[in-house]
Amino acid sequence: VQLQASGGGLVRAGGSLRLSCAASGRTFSRYGVGWFRRAPGKEREFVAAVSPSGGSTYYADSVKGRFTISRDNAKNTVYLQMNSLKPEDTAIYYCAADNDRRRVSPASVEYDYWGQGTQVTVSS
Repeated sequence: VQLQASGGGLVRAGGSLRLSCAASGRTFSRYGVGWFRRAPGKEREFVAAVSPSGGSTYYADSVKGRFTISRDNAKNTVYLQMNSLKPEDTAIYYCAADNDRRRVSPASVEYDYWGQGTQVTVSS
């Protein structure tokens, strides 16, 4: 599966953005999908993940209550709605697909396919 992330941009603190992760292939609904981010000078970190059906989600504590992950399997797309953005959310955001449909994982090593990143910059 090939993934294409989009929707990043520059926004002021307190603002919102919606990221999209569009996937190729007819079997997209079999994959769990996660969002990760890498801030300048920092390690890549988990943000959120959603199960293949969309019925289960998992969030990092730092974004819980502000970000929402969802998916539309008919459109082969996963979304990350980001509200109440903070300067510390500034990073390159990546989406990734996990071939193991039994889990919703925060571990990047368990993801098999990665998209290119999309830059999110939050100004103070």
